[in-house]
Amino acid sequence: MKHYFYLDETGDHGLNFVDVNFPLFLLAGCLFDNSELVKLESRIDEFKIDLFGTTEVILHSREIRKCEGSFQILFDLDKKKEFYEKLNKIMSEAKFTIIGAGVDKENHIKKYGKGARDPYSISLAFIIERLIFCLDKKDANGTVDIRIEKRGRKEDQQLLDQFNTILDRGTYYISSERIKRKITSFEFFRKRDNVNGLQIADLCAYPLARHVLNTEEPYIPFEIIEKKIYCDDKGKYEGRGLKIFP
Repeated sequence: MKHYFYLDETGDHGLNFVDVNFPLFLLAGCLFDNSELVKLESRIDEFKIDLFGTTEVILHSREIRKCEGSFQILFDLDKKKEFYEKLNKIMSEAKFTIIGAGVDKENHIKKYGKGARDPYSISLAFIIERLIFCLDKKDANGTVDIRIEKRGRKEDQQLLDQFNTILDRGTYYISSERIKRKITSFEFFRKRDNVNGLQIADLCAYPLARHVLNTEEPYIPFEIIEKKIYCDDKGKYEGRGLKIFP
């Protein structure tokens, strides 16, 4: 079976500055099999037409939270209620698996000092490891395409270099050969390409980070997606489908 893994980020991966209000960098990926992806894309397009009259609106977590751009309509409380009820229903009913990995930058710098590695490369290695573990469990013979949003020529090249390094060397737990058998492509898309899978990953990244930073504080978007996080047979996802380093 063919699978697709959409990857997005939240937070700043640089180590020169740490935002005390958001000292976390996190990557979040959403794994779909092809049939479920087709269903979700159709529902998202219907949702956009119902609320905005077009499929061209791009769902972006930050703009939604701040009611910016196309989401200024959410200042209308009735429209806001309709928006969240429909979107939450779609997210709740959609069938996909979430894998998140991040770096607590404050603790990372304190522990490793000048030897602290780039949070993006650390998170990507964790993500790929767990993606392979998840695929082995879900579909032993399945392969996956990884899809990610373009950020800029320099940043994209750095990320591609990091991925190729992982592909060539493997990780502590996963051999290079095993990764190459499972991952068939690593593709970049522009935001204006309006890829619904990437928008779903964006909607998952912030709630995961918010949960990590405020574990005891209830947050509805996280509660909606929590059961989709990759976990063991007992339902434990900490350190598995949600790994925070160090």
